Amino acid sequence: MSNYDYSKLQNGSDIRGIALDGVPGEAVNIDGEATSRIAKGFLYWLTLSTGKKTSEITIALGRDSRLSGERILQDFQQALLPYGVKVLDASLSSTPAMFMSTVFPEYMTDGAVMITASHLPWNRNGFKFFTGDGGLDKGDITDILTFAESNQILAKLMPAEKKEPSKIGLMDTYSAHLREIIVKETGSEKPLTKIKICVDAGNGAGGFYAKKVLEPLGADISASLFLEPDGKFPNHAPNPENKEAMAAITQQVINKKCDLGIIFDTDVDRSSAVDEKGNEIARNGIVAMAAALISDKYPGTTVVTDSVTSDELHVFLEEILGLKHLRFKRGYKNVINKAIELNNSGTISPLAIETSGHAAYKDNYFLDDGAFLATRIVIESAKLFKKGLGLSSILDGLNSPAESTEVRLPITAEDFAGCAEKALKQVKKLPASFKHDAIRFSSVEPNYEGVRLSYTGKYNGWLLIRKSLHDPILPINIESKEPGGCQLIREILNTALSSVDGIDLSPLIVNL
Repeated sequence: MSNYDYSKLQNGSDIRGIALDGVPGEAVNIDGEATSRIAKGFLYWLTLSTGKKTSEITIALGRDSRLSGERILQDFQQALLPYGVKVLDASLSSTPAMFMSTVFPEYMTDGAVMITASHLPWNRNGFKFFTGDGGLDKGDITDILTFAESNQILAKLMPAEKKEPSKIGLMDTYSAHLREIIVKETGSEKPLTKIKICVDAGNGAGGFYAKKVLEPLGADISASLFLEPDGKFPNHAPNPENKEAMAAITQQVINKKCDLGIIFDTDVDRSSAVDEKGNEIARNGIVAMAAALISDKYPGTTVVTDSVTSDELHVFLEEILGLKHLRFKRGYKNVINKAIELNNSGTISPLAIETSGHAAYKDNYFLDDGAFLATRIVIESAKLFKKGLGLSSILDGLNSPAESTEVRLPITAEDFAGCAEKALKQVKKLPASFKHDAIRFSSVEPNYEGVRLSYTGKYNGWLLIRKSLHDPILPINIESKEPGGCQLIREILNTALSSVDGIDLSPLIVNL
């Protein structure tokens, strides 16, 4: 891979690629050489950011359950050892726990690396990087990959006496940390006694939450699903946004008469839930739940979400909970950084959250931590259980649109960025140019991503068209308060975009 363009591995603030053969047309681009060079690139980046020599640096390494994870961890470790780095091997871990290795007094690492590709297919893998300041930003990842590609820069790393790597029980430390939070907030050593909780780990790294957090506090976890790590993910995609995954845990909660369901993604930086009635708490629901859990403590403060949240959620946050709602850009780092920016400028923002289940609380280092969100939900469930109530009582007043859909239009034009801009301009013209007896369009402002329009008349709702963060795709989200609205909007968009060359419009004309 000596001639490989390492920038192709960047996925926003993460690195992702293909780690295993077996999928036609997908050649491995995270092999031993790539891993080694990325490890050295990160090490060089750390020397610049900390001012330390390589022999003074401590790095924790962890992985999720992917088949390639152990091999990549070993390759990464071996690349660091010749420079005298103190390596802490956390083995099977969660992404949030890896960050916590930088702040737990037992470890206090200079940097941490999680080997994961989140919810992507079994053959993928990648890296997430942390320091005590949180996850690295897009620009930092660009720098690391630039360093990794440069023989001249990597040659600046000076060899030093090797230190033997150390195995650490990071997940035990992290689990104890979460248990302590639950005990403190509930005022009981066994606050979950008689509460039946189903945890669906999707064969990822989240099984610890049932076994090491909930069960020691008295919870009945007998109904839990897919707790054992399996990098083939044989049961369903480890993804709270996946319909099959949500259907599995919803049905399990109903069948086993559970009081609560918790579902994680592969590396546990995302979660969603199911209430005692079997209703899924996902997408807009998980945003509403996460916000409801802090509304009493932080009244009137600002919740930052991604751009695709519904109008119904906006009403719930502002009129029911008494919070302020700021829709920002998609991308978990975008919403987190915006919330941090607001706090730094004097506007209190205790929560940044995406509909995907990335939830970051100010009082938890603005870390998108699925297990921390689950812990807040568990605490509230325990309190409600004592009153004979369930989570469903919290979301009273949250309505849902009659219809919602997401359409992804492939861009075939070579200049896909330019093509996307032309498409956005066409849609932006609709309030002035479109004439129809059934609906009228109007622009929604402020808007921080793509073009967002509302429509009123026979049908009422909104649409958002935007450029994908990483791919030659135009994602379109549509919601309607009345049945049939989404289909009409698709037809209108098909007409409006027909003059833009280089877009595959066929997904728009598929009947709902």
